[in-house]
Amino acid sequence: MFKHCFDLVETVEFKGKDCCFHKRGNRLIMLTRIQFDILESLDSAPDHVELNIPGYNKEFLDQVVRELEESRFINKGIVTSDGYAALEPYRVKRAIFIAAGFGTRLVPVTLNTPKPLVRVQGKRIIDGLIDAVLAAGIDEIYIVRGYLAEQFDQLLYKYPMIKFIENPAYNETNNISSALCARYLFGNAYLFEADLLLQKPELIKRYQYSSNFLGYWKERSDDWCFTVKDGYIATHKIGGVDCYQEYGISYWDNVSGRKLAAHIKEAYEMPGGKELFWTQVPLSVFPNEYKVEVRECSEGDVIEIDTFRELKEIDKAYDV
Repeated sequence: MFKHCFDLVETVEFKGKDCCFHKRGNRLIMLTRIQFDILESLDSAPDHVELNIPGYNKEFLDQVVRELEESRFINKGIVTSDGYAALEPYRVKRAIFIAAGFGTRLVPVTLNTPKPLVRVQGKRIIDGLIDAVLAAGIDEIYIVRGYLAEQFDQLLYKYPMIKFIENPAYNETNNISSALCARYLFGNAYLFEADLLLQKPELIKRYQYSSNFLGYWKERSDDWCFTVKDGYIATHKIGGVDCYQEYGISYWDNVSGRKLAAHIKEAYEMPGGKELFWTQVPLSVFPNEYKVEVRECSEGDVIEIDTFRELKEIDKAYDV
């Protein structure tokens, strides 16, 4: 059982897609989206030669850089202490891994091993995700476990900072029960499906501007996917055209995370609620309560191994 206090960052009433206000002590800090993107880019790659942020031309970027220099947020291409103070409200505080399920389609491997602990080319699936989280400077890590729960203890030898959350209902519900167990931790947090092979670790960033799901563009999808309207996820369903295919990695800002904690419980208690995937709660059950972006990546940046056949294709050691 975990107790948790939300971070004491007071968010002012106004928060939009392109501008966000935060109060830290007696200082009111405002970062536009482009200001955030530049500061985050400089933090991620301080040795870069030239800024290259999609959607903005060089002249405009140079102008914003000059403004950030005048505000003493950067100095000679380096983020200053004032710049990091401005970024602090956007820092990801924790990572939560949903790892309680059985992994039916990966039988026979999962008969004795939880899917996130299955080794692919010698490395446990979940290790790549945890390593990326730690590389981003996030060391508050929670794993919601259920099936063969005690096997996750082996992770503590390599990752002693991990805390476990038990889901006793994992075998009776869909993964909404795992979200229910961890719901009070959702603010300023990444949520991961724990069975993903992360091929591009740099996707896990130290700072995030607003709530988002990772996804990649497809002309046609037969899996869970999003359509987007005015920059935000508009629909969430299985199968679609001209859509973004969902990857099981999302980020929730403090405001959305608090709201989601209440909505998860409300949805769980609805008729049929126990059969929901937790992602349906903000995107389908209460879609008008959230503004969630798609954080675009490329196909292959993340791989979900759904079946034993797919596992054998990736790792020939299983093809015996």
